[in-house]
Amino acid sequence: MPSYLSIEALTVSYGATRVLDNVSLGVERGEMIALLGSSGCGKTTLLRSIAGFVVPDSGTIRVGGKDITRLPPEARETAMMFQSYALWPHMSVADNIAYGLRMRSWKKDAMAARVDDMLKLLQLEGFGPRSVTQLSGGQRQRVALGRALAVDPHLLLLDEPMSNLDYKVRLELRHELRALQKRIGITAVYVTHDREEALTLADRIAVIDAGRVVQIGAPEEIFHHPSSAFVAGFMGADNALDLVRTATGALAAVGDGVPVEQRIRAHFRSDAAWLAGATAKAPAADGDLVLSGIVAQSVYVGQGYRYRVRTGGADIWIHAPERVAEGTMASVVVPRDALLLFSQDSPRSA
Repeated sequence: MPSYLSIEALTVSYGATRVLDNVSLGVERGEMIALLGSSGCGKTTLLRSIAGFVVPDSGTIRVGGKDITRLPPEARETAMMFQSYALWPHMSVADNIAYGLRMRSWKKDAMAARVDDMLKLLQLEGFGPRSVTQLSGGQRQRVALGRALAVDPHLLLLDEPMSNLDYKVRLELRHELRALQKRIGITAVYVTHDREEALTLADRIAVIDAGRVVQIGAPEEIFHHPSSAFVAGFMGADNALDLVRTATGALAAVGDGVPVEQRIRAHFRSDAAWLAGATAKAPAADGDLVLSGIVAQSVYVGQGYRYRVRTGGADIWIHAPERVAEGTMASVVVPRDALLLFSQDSPRSA
């Protein structure tokens, strides 16, 4: 059975530059999916193609089985939230929320009732007569969300709507948005470059690189089982080392003079490793990777220290609770089960 939102072999080019390359993606009814990737990867172009602001070179977009690929934006029954809120500064909160309803020729009584519903839903009761210029950033974003939801869209499309907000406000709004989306059951596509935001908000995450979906899955799957070195690095396992797998199956740093069975690219998260002797953690166990190096940089991060350790193979970052002076010789222990391994002959996990 096809997905509620079904994107098949979508290709988009800007001039001679291909921005989306044969992208296929399905979103189920009531699901929130995050499009995650770095700037310029094509995620916003994909969102704007769903909204109707970008016409694809080829491929199809269907919602509820209906082909909307060539329909104008106003005929798609989608609503979009932008980074900049895009509110009318000369209008009140209520008038901003009602804007889409007026464009659809709703009667005044029905429109007023719908606006009241949105104000209650977004915990903005009593704010209707206020000018939006009198609101905080978080309140303005709630108004923008109310305007989008008021028209009862088939799809809610969100283009990094929290990127301009303070960190504390972003955290609060993430949880509010997730709870609201679950409560009303709307289908949503959320564009972000922030992996924490994607992990917090989404039922599934589609990681995009160079115009292609390189992995899609539940947040836990993407985080713990990345399909490639690129995804591992993007999801926070940004320490990367070139290792070799010996004939016995053991892992060793490149250049240790051991017979090489296979070359491996290893990624691991900075909070998974530790400095031997600097913490109360157990010493290295059989199979753990131990790297010798020098502490090149020390940064206090509030809950301990973040260290850049220069090893023979690469500079790596780790966390430790105790202060270690820069220039100290150190051994870094990386547990075997913390290593995400990828064959250098293939992007797939080794």
